[in-house]
Amino acid sequence: MIYTVTFNPSLDYIVNVDNLVLGRVNRTTSEIIYPGGKGVNVSIVLKNLGFENTALGFLAGFTGEEIRARMERMGIRADFIMVPEGMSRINMKIRSNEESEINGMGPAIRDEDIDQLYKKLDALTGDDILVLAGSIPTVMPETMYSDIMKRLDGRGVRIAVDATRDLLMNVMPYHPFVIKPNNHELGEIFDVELKTRSDVIPYAKKLQERGARNVIVSMAGEGAVMVDEDGGVHESAAPQGKVVNSVGAGDSMVAGFIAGYLTSGDYEQAFRMGVCTGSASAFSEELATKEDVEKLIKATY
Repeated sequence: MIYTVTFNPSLDYIVNVDNLVLGRVNRTTSEIIYPGGKGVNVSIVLKNLGFENTALGFLAGFTGEEIRARMERMGIRADFIMVPEGMSRINMKIRSNEESEINGMGPAIRDEDIDQLYKKLDALTGDDILVLAGSIPTVMPETMYSDIMKRLDGRGVRIAVDATRDLLMNVMPYHPFVIKPNNHELGEIFDVELKTRSDVIPYAKKLQERGARNVIVSMAGEGAVMVDEDGGVHESAAPQGKVVNSVGAGDSMVAGFIAGYLTSGDYEQAFRMGVCTGSASAFSEELATKEDVEKLIKATY
């Protein structure tokens, strides 16, 4: 089974407004609402690609119940822990002459809630894949990702990590199966500017030296690079299409890579599916569908 963890899921409320004017009443021309959060996005895309998975994390209040209900309607097993205080956040994205975001805080997560999550994770085995994605709420330990990986160390669970800076670097001793920084995040780690795919390769290999088994680096319009644990280096230009919505593209790449790897067992094929799944989400108002991904693979490779 594939499991995803989202510590601070959201309801994403996206509105289009013609010529937003601050200090006045503005009316929307269109609206979309859907469950959000990086791990949640991975779960949705995996399901769209035909892969059953279980979403873990924390929910609270009426917004938490709505997130759960929407995910279950999508056919995803939503095994979240309901916490008693606060409410799951609402993230508002306003598209107008400029794009703006207002993100909520999320609920108060207690030590006993974290213990409940650990109990669920303790059931994972070498047959499972775990995806840890996104930031950690301020009410939780900053070492949460590395704490989870330390707890699961030696069980053979393949763990994908999509995080930044210390949150990412702290998991390296536990040899994550795959990590996916973008070129800017990779550059921040090593205090360099990485503009081209050839620039990225040596620094991706440095992350392997630190402990990562496979490293994918997304580069938006420049495409992507992957260095795999067998010594392979894979590069891809960005698929052709019009970017409509960049939200969830990186999460979709992670989902596509996992789906591609489980289907083929081949890192090149998995990388290509990851690239096209991320782009399919970027080219759509919603997250990638299997049909969109398959069309893009045929057109790109």
